[in-house]
Amino acid sequence: MQRTDKYQSPLSERYASKEMQYIFSPDMKFRTWRKLWIALAETEKELGLSQNGVPVITDEQIEELKAHAEDINYDVAREREKVVRHDVMSHVYAYGQQCPKAAGIIHLGATSCYVGDNTDIIVMTEALKLVKKKLVNVIQVLSKFAEENKALPTLGFTHFQAAQPTTVGKRACLWLQEFLLDMEDLEHVISTMKLLGSKGTTGTQASFLELFDGNHETIDKIDPMIAKKMGFEACYPVSGQTYSRKTDTRVLNVLAGIAASAHKMSNDIRLLQHLKEIEEPFGKNQIGSSAMAYKRNPMRSERIAALSRFVMVDALNPAITSATQWFERTLDDSANKRLSVPEAFLAVDGILDLCMNVVDGLVVYPKVIEKHLMSELPFMATENIMMDAVKKGGNRQDLHERIRELSMEAGRNVKVEGKDNNLLELIAADPEFNMTLEELQETMDPSKYVGRAKEQVDAFLANHVSPILKANAELLGVDVEINV
Repeated sequence: MQRTDKYQSPLSERYASKEMQYIFSPDMKFRTWRKLWIALAETEKELGLSQNGVPVITDEQIEELKAHAEDINYDVAREREKVVRHDVMSHVYAYGQQCPKAAGIIHLGATSCYVGDNTDIIVMTEALKLVKKKLVNVIQVLSKFAEENKALPTLGFTHFQAAQPTTVGKRACLWLQEFLLDMEDLEHVISTMKLLGSKGTTGTQASFLELFDGNHETIDKIDPMIAKKMGFEACYPVSGQTYSRKTDTRVLNVLAGIAASAHKMSNDIRLLQHLKEIEEPFGKNQIGSSAMAYKRNPMRSERIAALSRFVMVDALNPAITSATQWFERTLDDSANKRLSVPEAFLAVDGILDLCMNVVDGLVVYPKVIEKHLMSELPFMATENIMMDAVKKGGNRQDLHERIRELSMEAGRNVKVEGKDNNLLELIAADPEFNMTLEELQETMDPSKYVGRAKEQVDAFLANHVSPILKANAELLGVDVEINV
């Protein structure tokens, strides 16, 4: 039953998927802590940690730890934390209650950041992988839309003023290219994620120097072994007590980039929906306005923009945090990280789900697109008309001036009189052009004015998008559930 007497995060209640919520859940966090404690104990045992020739850690202890890696006794940990005011030591105690034989070797030689920071890296890496999966699927649905509409002429806009025609599919490729840039950044960050390892209170591994009687060669093996056990290639070579908070900055900058791409696309869709050229999916029983029953507001695209702004601004948090860390560590990062990092991922997760939902259900209205295009096309066809008139014996300079004058007149008719664009009729009535209205209308084929838009879409999809989709084929196929 949902609680109604305390604050609930909209990111969890309304926007983020169950998968992303689990990644940042207490279960994921504390199970990872226990896996890290097991990895540390195994490493210390495998490296021969002993006292007077007797192994400090036994197989029996490790098996006991593994037997309780998943069944976390939260009640014991909560009660203990009320006493000691320390979350890590509370969970060390709780784990020890379940594993009495291994209680004495849990967390041996480590500091709190061993479980805290390594878990943060593991969690962020898993979250980045889920973001990648969803981003690949956004790219797929966008590429399908671009392919289907690659040859559909539409009015182009610069400064949101009518400009040379493009195609609906080519415009979608502009959105696609933004996401491809994000994919490059995302894959780079995922490939360079490293664990903190186990380096002690100030990053010097002094505690392990004591444990292993000053054997530097043995200590050099600790971090690589832990990394391998936890599924990573390496640990950061140096650190203070924590991994560099610049890692969080890099991660959230990637998320902010995805948010910016989604925001740009959603803005374009909102403007196109205003023009009634393209419309986001609208539920059969969906209500657009409590007062204006006819409204079909682009509420999902608006939500993309809203969440995206949140992520872009949130990216400042880890940047400022990393810049203000003192020496080997301070604790003014902790509360900020608990908010800024998970919420950025939850928001981007919701953004990508919305992007998939919106693009997959976009409705295109070719007749409206054609109407808008044809109302402006006579202005854009003037260069061709002028060339045809020159072929019939006209003077290029004289014709240029005359077209300029007639274009101004037609523009006044449209904007001042509210009439249709009658430039073709004005040109046909001017003897200097020596062209009939029928001849002029033959030049009004929109496909003549879109340049290489269709060919650019074909080349872009084949050479740049398809290789990404093929390389990530195992990630394709995501069921999106939009809660509201």
